[in-house]
Amino acid sequence: MGTLNVTPDSFYDGGRFYGLKKALDRARCMIKDGVDIIDVGGESTRPGSKPVSESEELKRVIPVIKELSKEIDKPISIDTYKAGVADKAIEAGAKIVNDVSGLSDESGMAKVVAARGVPVVIMHIKGRPHNFPMSPHYGDLISEINLFFERKIEFALQAGIPDNKLLLDPGIGFGKTMKHNLEILRRLAELNCHKLPIMVGTSRKSFISKVMKPLEEDDHSPYNSQFVGTLVTLVIAMSNGAKIVRVHDVKEAVYAKKMYNAIQNPN
Repeated sequence: MGTLNVTPDSFYDGGRFYGLKKALDRARCMIKDGVDIIDVGGESTRPGSKPVSESEELKRVIPVIKELSKEIDKPISIDTYKAGVADKAIEAGAKIVNDVSGLSDESGMAKVVAARGVPVVIMHIKGRPHNFPMSPHYGDLISEINLFFERKIEFALQAGIPDNKLLLDPGIGFGKTMKHNLEILRRLAELNCHKLPIMVGTSRKSFISKVMKPLEEDDHSPYNSQFVGTLVTLVIAMSNGAKIVRVHDVKEAVYAKKMYNAIQNPN
């Protein structure tokens, strides 16, 4: 899943693809690089970011989705926690909803997803978008994430979303410390108990920088330590059961996946 942030303030690529032409050019590049899904987002949820209005978010994402859906045959995902944005995005051509609020009960998202009949990614989050706890605490991290998923799956089923339309994301970076994020990757296979596809998004997140910080950057290398660290997390996620990895650097992630598949499936 390739990330297409049409925002001025996303944590890694904010502003680079802001505007219709820039966004479309980036999407075409991702298609060329081998992307499977394009995830369009119009609001940054990085720590410290400010929420935007529904009308502003619609203004950012709908033109992009409309144009993309006319020219590509890859599924488009809408990255939003607002039911109104999801509804309009699906109308414009989006085929998947990526909800960082984890189908928040009060959002109305479950009703929209059920009515539209599209898949939804339910992400675990501690706190709310733009309002994560400063020092998140868990008793047993994976047990708490699994309990969250159990409750959200039941909520989704009761809302009329069939289980074959559900995907799960442990929410790396969303109300977790560096150690929590590393533990999720290490114990990711324990989330397979729900028998639903797992999606993981680690790409260039700050916990990777914290791990790699002691390493000096090599001026002769085109790749920085955060990028290399991201590729390692992707391989670990795939080896522990992730079916989808959400990335910024599509071409390099496709290379990593190809090598991983060759090792895992030699025939």
